[in-house]
Amino acid sequence: MKCSFCGKEIEFGRAKIFSLKDGSKYYFCSSKCERNLLKLKRKPAKVKWVVKKKKKKGE
Repeated sequence: MKCSFCGKEIEFGRAKIFSLKDGSKYYFCSSKCERNLLKLKRKPAKVKWVVKKKKKKGE
């Protein structure tokens, strides 16, 4: 599974799960990612240390 904020792969048993009232779930690799998304309300695309997703040709 991947972290909902930074996109890093998480080992089995190491994830922190946050679920919303609508049933959707966020998976976090660290408290740093959790704090940035939930408390500080930062967007992953604007944070420098987040792994950027590469665009495929033709999209």
